[in-house]
Amino acid sequence: QVQLVESGGGLVQAGGSLRLSCGASGRTFSRYTMGWFRQPPGKEREFVAASIRWRGDTRYADSVKGRFTISRDNAKNTLYLQMNSLKPEDTAVYYCAAAYSDSWRVSAFDYWGQGTQVTVSS
Repeated sequence: QVQLVESGGGLVQAGGSLRLSCGASGRTFSRYTMGWFRQPPGKEREFVAASIRWRGDTRYADSVKGRFTISRDNAKNTLYLQMNSLKPEDTAVYYCAAAYSDSWRVSAFDYWGQGTQVTVSS
């Protein structure tokens, strides 16, 4: 069982930056592929970025490539999402998720945080 708690959301102007954090319980954080997803208002949840376990690979949605960076600190059981050059269309509830798998498909993620709101004003 993994418990995830996101933090760092808030209101920011377009062009600004935010860093989200996700703290995980347990001592096996490094064994999980970790991901960030988001759900814009009135839309379905969508993939943002993933940090693949063991290999250290990362994956990004096309819409955030070059602007967002996912990273993890296995010693601190913490996942991060650095978001730069934010746009109004980045407004969403952002969720952290964990998958005991090498897959970064949404169906592979078994554990989810409660979400943190990010609002980007124009």
